Amino acid sequence: MQFKKQNAASNTELELDHELPPAENDSTAPSAEQGPGLKDPPSPEAELEKVRTERAAYLDRAARLQAEFDNFRKRNAKEQQEYREYALADALKQLLPILDSLDRAVKTNAASLEDFQSGIELIDKQFHDALAKLGVQPISTEGALFDPNLHQAVQMVDTSDAEDNHVLDELQRGYKLKERLLRPAMVRVAHNPK
Repeated sequence: MQFKKQNAASNTELELDHELPPAENDSTAPSAEQGPGLKDPPSPEAELEKVRTERAAYLDRAARLQAEFDNFRKRNAKEQQEYREYALADALKQLLPILDSLDRAVKTNAASLEDFQSGIELIDKQFHDALAKLGVQPISTEGALFDPNLHQAVQMVDTSDAEDNHVLDELQRGYKLKERLLRPAMVRVAHNPK
């Protein structure tokens, strides 16, 4: 509630800063009909000088606003460029431990092939966990109905072991980033004429 009051106060200040001066025929200004003893209307030269002064003030204000807008546009473009350059920093920080694990696996002298395989499986799990934290999810394919929005059919296989237009097997895993497709899954699709 306090924020709304502060916001309303700052909007009022902003509006007052950019308020235009009252018009000559404004009802709040005294007029000649209000009574005797008021000044005579200004001379045309004085009125022209007043209009020139107002014009100069408006031109100065317009130039300042244009300069402010140009500065805002440049600052905004710089911020966007910096964001693009460093947007991957958080993702890369999550992938660096996986690289460290791979480096250690390469340098290690495993006692057996099973030890080496279990280490690689741990690194694979670590990599998939990091991708999940970033919002990357694998696309499910096995036994699913073929969806051209998610799957890329590499081959149609005539078979009676699976339903028509269902995925038989996955040749390459597909991934989505939240709801956006990163890469379709390459699959073989069953063709069952029955």
